[in-house]
Amino acid sequence: MTPQTKRRVYLREATIALLLARLAVRFLPSARLLEWSARPVRNVHRFGTEDADWVVWAIDHAATKRGMNALCLPRALAAQAMLRHRGIASRLCLGIARNENQVSAHAWIEIGERKLTGGDEAGRFTPLAAFGGAKT
Repeated sequence: MTPQTKRRVYLREATIALLLARLAVRFLPSARLLEWSARPVRNVHRFGTEDADWVVWAIDHAATKRGMNALCLPRALAAQAMLRHRGIASRLCLGIARNENQVSAHAWIEIGERKLTGGDEAGRFTPLAAFGGAKT
């Protein structure tokens, strides 16, 4: 598969995954979302780092498209779905941070100790819960 074709395939899948994740966050109860997120991967592919990088690129690129307005939780859910589809175990992490009189929340994806989505911003949040694959 050529790089251009690979980009198109990943972007198309990321756009669909983001749309479905946004709908799920809006209409499904959070318990059901987190239950889905905690499911184990069926066929584990331990050496999928290149695929993981492509997934992160596609999610970030699709989320910035006009009209998408995808926040951190739909991004994390979509990335986890794409990673699960490729057999890569990941964890959905939820955390909070306190700034003076405000509390903010954030969601990100981790594989082992590597933070895939949420990047530098995830470092300032205190993890509260993690759902999904075991540490690898």
